[in-house]
Amino acid sequence: MSKTKNPEELVDRYLQAVRFWLPRSQKEDLLAELGEDLRSQIEDKESEVGHALGESEVAEILKRCGAPIVVAGRLGPPRQLIGTTIFPMYQFVLKMVLLWIIVPVFLFILIPINVANAGANWAEAVAATLGQLWSGLFIAAGIITLVFAIIERTPAVTSATSKWDPRKLPLVHKTEHKPASRLQAACQLFFAVFGFVWLLLIPQHRWMLLGPAAAFLGAAPIWHKFFQMIVPLALFAILRPVVTLAKPQWAWFPPVAELAQAVFTLIVLNFILRGGFPYLVLTGGASATAEHIKVAAIVNVSILISLAGAWLGLSIAIVIHLWKVFRFFRKRRAQVHEPLSLEAH
Repeated sequence: MSKTKNPEELVDRYLQAVRFWLPRSQKEDLLAELGEDLRSQIEDKESEVGHALGESEVAEILKRCGAPIVVAGRLGPPRQLIGTTIFPMYQFVLKMVLLWIIVPVFLFILIPINVANAGANWAEAVAATLGQLWSGLFIAAGIITLVFAIIERTPAVTSATSKWDPRKLPLVHKTEHKPASRLQAACQLFFAVFGFVWLLLIPQHRWMLLGPAAAFLGAAPIWHKFFQMIVPLALFAILRPVVTLAKPQWAWFPPVAELAQAVFTLIVLNFILRGGFPYLVLTGGASATAEHIKVAAIVNVSILISLAGAWLGLSIAIVIHLWKVFRFFRKRRAQVHEPLSLEAH
């Protein structure tokens, strides 16, 4: 008989696998109930045989309970079209396709295309995109449901869910958050300091930004106001890795600080886009030749396009950072309850 130092670790691994497929609103209660039932079965078996169970015996009890995805479906409410066997997988695929593939494609690809086709008429473009999005979601959901309904009624599902080994389940993931990488923070600090020094030198050394064009181009007067906004952002970029290095145990700080910096940068970009054009002007000592005027116009348009691209990129980045912060605190909250469901005896 094969034994391990802690064969009941299989129970934790099993509960972890079931956890993935359970609905979020019922996850903790259902896991606590399932864990209590499994440990009760183990205790009854140990009383029956008169010794602690080994890994193979615990695995046999788990195997009789069923594959994690099947148990998760069984614990949920009864289903009609899609049975309990594969409903958790159906729900996972449905959310993945609808929310993480179709919606982003429509928002970030089709809306710009519709705006271009509508002659920059945003109202018409958004209305057309929402109509197309609704149709796309409805069709995709119907196809996915039909596919899973067919799969549900094939004998391959029963065969696949019966051929599994509890001993091959993934190890229990540690829920505590690792401290931020000191090397990464050190690199961020180096480049932040380098960028801050470069930023301070630009007003006196325009060639560091404009190269040869500094001979006849200079910053527009409005940049003196914007410069006072950009400097605090650069200082904050230095402060972030400093705090990370000083307090590596603050696992919450890096994602929150990244979100804050992205939001502040977007605010500054809004000010620049609204009142900054033209960004560069011909300097007083330069002869206003046609070539110089042409170069100034091209550079100003290029800066405008770059700033607009940065604004769009930051908007997307803020959504991603918000999701990271939300997921961080959701995992931290789950960590408080996890010992009750995975380790309580």
